[in-house]
Amino acid sequence: MNSQPAPAVGTCHVVPATPADTDTLSHVIAAAFHDLAPSLWLVTDTDDRRRVFPGYFRIYVEHALEQGIAYTNPGRTGVALWLPLGDGPPAPDPGYVTRLAAATSPWTARFQAFDTALDGHHPTGIPHHHLAILAVHPDHQAQRIGTALLDAHHAALDADGTPAYLEASGQRTRDLYLAHGYRDCGYPIELPGGPAMYPMWRRPRLPRRRPRG
Repeated sequence: MNSQPAPAVGTCHVVPATPADTDTLSHVIAAAFHDLAPSLWLVTDTDDRRRVFPGYFRIYVEHALEQGIAYTNPGRTGVALWLPLGDGPPAPDPGYVTRLAAATSPWTARFQAFDTALDGHHPTGIPHHHLAILAVHPDHQAQRIGTALLDAHHAALDADGTPAYLEASGQRTRDLYLAHGYRDCGYPIELPGGPAMYPMWRRPRLPRRRPRG
């Protein structure tokens, strides 16, 4: 389903990811998310987190490649995973429960609680695209790669009149998304005994009208 064009945004070129990128992008996400507050809550042991995360995020990458839209950059140092959703709750991915347990043991209960918390806040009633993951490898951040990945799909969403939804991992990422047109969507998501995440919604931007004359 990953058939979107490959736009150039500013100085950063954005390309569709392919199945051949799965392993690389899974490790990019694992590295980018390693020290985030929700990650520390999911797997408290640092070595276990390094072991668990690549396989866990591989599930997301493969799902987006099969059922959604996955963008990366030519250097494969950033990735954005989008899932188009209808007006109902996200449909469960066949085999997810089994794969989750295999990838995350002995921390599976934390990941299940994480899914339950996020699913309970996901908006329904209007079709939208869910930004499941936006990640840039730590060695390549502050190069506008994440902005390019965001802007690429935002342009398509604006053209189609489609809103977007995401869960920001903390205040810093919340501020980033506020600058890209997202707004808070309900109350923060409180992970059990852990940090808060921030559900956010972006309305499509209307095209600017050209002045007459």
